[in-house]
Amino acid sequence: MPIYNKINAGFALGTAEPVTSGIEDVIYIFNEDEIALTYDALNSLIVSGLTAVGSAKVYKFTGTNNSFNSTSKLTKTQVGPRYTEEIDFNIAGLSTSVKAQLMAMGYGRVRAITINNYKAGDSAIELFGAVNGLILTDAERNAADEGVEGGYKLKLTNPDKLKEPYPPRAVSIAPDSGSATYASTLAALEALVD
Repeated sequence: MPIYNKINAGFALGTAEPVTSGIEDVIYIFNEDEIALTYDALNSLIVSGLTAVGSAKVYKFTGTNNSFNSTSKLTKTQVGPRYTEEIDFNIAGLSTSVKAQLMAMGYGRVRAITINNYKAGDSAIELFGAVNGLILTDAERNAADEGVEGGYKLKLTNPDKLKEPYPPRAVSIAPDSGSATYASTLAALEALVD
């Protein structure tokens, strides 16, 4: 019986472009059912298109001083590998509109796009929650926390028992003519931002 998947390449770390940890202080979040995903025909790990359903928007959250983080953890299950995806970020604000957004992320499912500090690979921009979406599992506010000035510390992760079947997908969107680049992908994301 053949193995379901087989490795097909090796890799080496380059000295010209050393690996850089962390993600930029920006996260793009959208409701799971409001932006349709198109996958690359040759590589299902690449999202090659994002299309708004109706007048849907992508919402941009910005932070400072490396206050955002993303994590992907492999878990072996009886049916194969699954990935737990998490994004931690902070919100400085206490308005009722902020609280309404927190409630929406807690009950509905969202997807999130992050930008890695390491730009040399083809996964500089990644999508989390591609298959099962993400929900807000932690929203902690300590009014005396000087680190976030009394704001919220948030965690988006997969719903219970719904881990992702793939690691975070690369997002690589080509312009109307030409090949996909980092700049063309960012431009496509920004075009969908509210």
